[in-house]
Amino acid sequence: MTVPTLDLGPQTRAIARLADAVTDDQLGNATPCPDYAVHNLLGHLLGLTAAFRDAARKDLGVATDTPPTDSVPDIGPGWREELPKVLDELAEAWRDPAAWTGMTRAGGVDLPGEIAGAVAVNELVIHGWDLARATGRPYDPDPAALQASHDFLQASADDPSRGAIFGPIVPVPSDASLLDRAVGLSGRNPGWTA
Repeated sequence: MTVPTLDLGPQTRAIARLADAVTDDQLGNATPCPDYAVHNLLGHLLGLTAAFRDAARKDLGVATDTPPTDSVPDIGPGWREELPKVLDELAEAWRDPAAWTGMTRAGGVDLPGEIAGAVAVNELVIHGWDLARATGRPYDPDPAALQASHDFLQASADDPSRGAIFGPIVPVPSDASLLDRAVGLSGRNPGWTA
């Protein structure tokens, strides 16, 4: 699968705006991610952002070696300052064309740079939707990132090993929005509400 390089900045800024709007009383809200409250989802976003930043830089270590299933993520007291900073660093790291080439690692898995970039984009788009739904906010993902996420998920739709990463595909009408189709392909119900 060939994924064109794209600027992750518009999508990381969309995530930063959503996170900035989260109120303290929403941190315990349920999310579309089973077993994650909003504070866990924000912790996951922090971890994956750092991991994929380092994957883009080919700076392999603890952040890139830790599988996301090792523990339930959470946030610390400085998350409101830390998340936008790491999101900016992620976008900047993927602006380097070298990030999309060669081999790298994320979640303890070695993979080509272009696939790591596609996974990073998909994580940002889908978890942005999760956060928006859990906090009752409107969500307008970056169109290029949304298309890349949909294409990535569509390419794995018939892969029997996808169940280890995504839930079963949730069927949506063929005339549904691109976002709803991507959400369904990710194993989420586009109609989910808190």
